[in-house]
Amino acid sequence: MRPGTLLRQFKAKDDTEVKLRAPRWEDLDDLLEFINELVEEDAMIAANQKHTRESETDWLARNLTNLEKDKHVAVVAEVDGIVVGSCELTPRFGRMSHVGSLGISVKDGYRDRGIGQEMMRELERQAPRLGLETIYLEVFSTNERAIHVYRKMGYVETGRIPGCIKYRGGYVGSLIMTKHLVV
Repeated sequence: MRPGTLLRQFKAKDDTEVKLRAPRWEDLDDLLEFINELVEEDAMIAANQKHTRESETDWLARNLTNLEKDKHVAVVAEVDGIVVGSCELTPRFGRMSHVGSLGISVKDGYRDRGIGQEMMRELERQAPRLGLETIYLEVFSTNERAIHVYRKMGYVETGRIPGCIKYRGGYVGSLIMTKHLVV
């Protein structure tokens, strides 16, 4: 997939116009602000330190290279020219190459509008292109809002890793959820 490829447009639950597209170099500043706002918010994501422009540049370079080589799928949600959501689907390797790992986050103020669900649907549509039959994700076991959405999307709990996430001075479990795609 080429960087910046427009995948589709839709109206969010609040009638906001949303574009789903592949990321591009011009998104660097938006993506840096996006991840750093999530870290500042102390959102339930793996990252716990702000990114530098250099680290984000390296990450985006790898992301775009993998995108162009069809080694993974990445989708951003854009509202009024600003990135408000980001997700990726990365295949495992070898005997697990039919399984993809999904990561997703939506900017505060844009959640509960259906944007995350639409990004996930787009990743699921793109998955067969990569030979993926199964998608899995990990979520904080305390993130009830996200777990509810994932269940609505057809993901089921397939495992837990107790206490594997350090969060707000304690330990939180990781919930593994899986969806088998109809291929």
